[in-house]
Amino acid sequence: MARFTKLTVLQTLADQGMIPLFYHSDLALCKKVLTAVYKGGGRVLEFTNRGDYAHETFGELNKFCEAKLPEMILGIGSITDTGTASMYMQLGANFIVSASFREDIARTCNRRKIPYMPGCGTLTEIGQAEEMGCDIVKLFPGSVYGPGFVKAVKAPQPWTTIMPTGGVVPSEENLSAWFAAGVTCVGMGSKLIGKDILEKGDFAGLTKKTKAALKLIQKLRK
Repeated sequence: MARFTKLTVLQTLADQGMIPLFYHSDLALCKKVLTAVYKGGGRVLEFTNRGDYAHETFGELNKFCEAKLPEMILGIGSITDTGTASMYMQLGANFIVSASFREDIARTCNRRKIPYMPGCGTLTEIGQAEEMGCDIVKLFPGSVYGPGFVKAVKAPQPWTTIMPTGGVVPSEENLSAWFAAGVTCVGMGSKLIGKDILEKGDFAGLTKKTKAALKLIQKLRK
């Protein structure tokens, strides 16, 4: 079961303003990545369901967080069906993310009071997701839509909370455009946790990069 309530997850997402997302098959390396992000102030991370036995790695990471990183809220991304969502919830997923909107996943998550953030690309999809209880919608791929899309959506629907993923970069120019448009938080993958960091084992660099990104987001919000 999830260690954190839905309200806690959503508030932490809004407060932090950034969700690092990441996948690797090496459990030991994954633990180092989570620890580095945690040391940098990150309290939410999306592990993506992208490889064989990813669920086994996720389960071990959740146990690791409970024992060593008690404030880390670990969720799962790249979920495509309700069966997989249910499996990860049994492994303790605190939130579910998908690339597209699925009503079956929304119902399953609502039943267990687990935040579900589906990928949406139109006002119609966003409206449907909100009607199905999705508090935050994922704009994917963010690089295709851009901050202008967010601003256009927020004009008639200021209550909509949006998280762009894909094409988000930890630079002042990029992040200022997204937050000025009105996003609630951003999803950041390889631009934050890059291959160079993993190959070199530069976890101190990842901690520094995470801390800088979070500090920049807080600055831009002010």
